Amino acid sequence: MLNYILRRLVQAAICLFGISIIVFLLSHLSGDPALLMAPPEAKPEDIEAIRVTLGLNKPLYVQFWLFISKAVQGDFGNSIRWGKPCLELWLMRFPNTLMLGAAAMAFTLIVGIPTGIFSAVKAGRWFDNFGKVFALAGQSLPVFWAGLMLMLLFAVALRWLPTSGMGSWQHLIMPTFTLGWYFTAAITRLSRSAMLDVLDSEYIKMARIKGLPEYVVIMKHGFKNAMIPIITLAALNIVTLLNGTVITETVFNWPGIGRLIVDSIFARDYPMVQTCVLIASALFIFINLVVDVLYAYIDPRIKYQ
Repeated sequence: MLNYILRRLVQAAICLFGISIIVFLLSHLSGDPALLMAPPEAKPEDIEAIRVTLGLNKPLYVQFWLFISKAVQGDFGNSIRWGKPCLELWLMRFPNTLMLGAAAMAFTLIVGIPTGIFSAVKAGRWFDNFGKVFALAGQSLPVFWAGLMLMLLFAVALRWLPTSGMGSWQHLIMPTFTLGWYFTAAITRLSRSAMLDVLDSEYIKMARIKGLPEYVVIMKHGFKNAMIPIITLAALNIVTLLNGTVITETVFNWPGIGRLIVDSIFARDYPMVQTCVLIASALFIFINLVVDVLYAYIDPRIKYQ
């Protein structure tokens, strides 16, 4: 197991290095970064001053070395729009996204997994049909449309909830449902299909023949063996939520990472965009490594060499 983890860490480092090259080159392939950052009324000498300040007048390989050597020390440069260190801005917004992501993930797990399990157990009955409609709607309806409809109903028509922003727990309800519905639908469908495969297995039939309680058959023998694909999807969903969901945070004006990315793109603040992309990539790689290690503990049949 230790050798496997070390190999995966090396692979993760190589992957991050490749991503850093792509992110760095994209900022140059999209045009002269100095021209992108400069205001429309900037003079040629102003643009040249930006190049000198950011080191854009140096050869490309020197620029990349400066970029990557500072990034590994946690220095991603300063934001063009806000004039503060990019990492500091990311850390300022991350707790807001963490709050929204944790609420949405709790909603996803509490609603999605039980709904999927119960739909599989009651396959073909009314609850199963309800679960399939709920999951289909969650994955089919556009997130921005669902958010706007919630705002129209609960904020405008009923006046029960605030329309946008961040403040009390009431501000969290609509963004949580909007963000969590899509992931809940995915978890529900996967839980149902995984449980249907497991419940048709011979060892489940044997457990029932032995007279074990149905709860033990479903949860201990059934759900435990159906957990691997569910854990994989849930882990990737967690990373997506922690990196900020652009649409939901934009619709509800939630001051998180997703909103930060949108504001940075419109402000042509490419150092901030680079920071968000690199941190998001690192989180994806790390969570995938954690999930792979968890597989061996959940299912003893899986062995890593």
